Amino acid sequence: CFFFFKQKTAYEISACLVGSEMCIRDRHKTGGEFIKSFVYGGLDGIITTYSVVAGAAGANLTTAVIIILGVANLVGDGLSMALGDYLSTKSELEFVQSEKKREAWEIEHNIEGEKLEMVEIYQKKGIPSNESKQIVEILSKYKEAFIDIMMIEELGIIEAETSPIKNALVTFFSFSIFGFVPIITYVVAYVCSLESHIFLAATLLTVFTMILLGFIKSTVTGANRIKGGAETLTVGVIAAGASLSLIHI
Repeated sequence: CFFFFKQKTAYEISACLVGSEMCIRDRHKTGGEFIKSFVYGGLDGIITTYSVVAGAAGANLTTAVIIILGVANLVGDGLSMALGDYLSTKSELEFVQSEKKREAWEIEHNIEGEKLEMVEIYQKKGIPSNESKQIVEILSKYKEAFIDIMMIEELGIIEAETSPIKNALVTFFSFSIFGFVPIITYVVAYVCSLESHIFLAATLLTVFTMILLGFIKSTVTGANRIKGGAETLTVGVIAAGASLSLIHI
């Protein structure tokens, strides 16, 4: 097991030492690091744009004006959401790096104290004292791995390879794509000179897309698709309902 230390992450090394006799490389799905930005951007996009469309339709504005308002919301709110995601992700990464530097300093200047902390942590997990000390002694030989494991076990922080720019782009495109859904029927109606049941069609299409968003989310996370679709629809209906209730006050 120890032969593979350099090919494994700190968490895998810890799991190998503490919980198993063999190091087993699990097969995981990829792309999950962007699921938060994808769902957050998509749900916010479709709800805010639908609320704008609903308010404009309730005010009996023309189809052309509704399209303009909807597109303006897509661009303005989409950029705002993307920049917000970028800054929040960047701030989170900076915090993780500062905590990692602090742990590295503590290990450099007080290695015995850090070892004692880890022994106490493993003992609280039910590992006998002598085995806890043996595990910590082995881990402490590998400085970078020991720092990462200290971050996980002591602070509950897992250093993720996350890109603020990529997260921002996922948020923006998800917001724009899903947010355009409530406007589609008005674009078709404008091009084809239709006038009846436009808002009803936009509402039905929005509901279907909310369910689809939940299905996509559940496919990535491995959760129940039907439950995921219903959950996303419920959240969307509550948020859209709150917006509509304020519009009609």
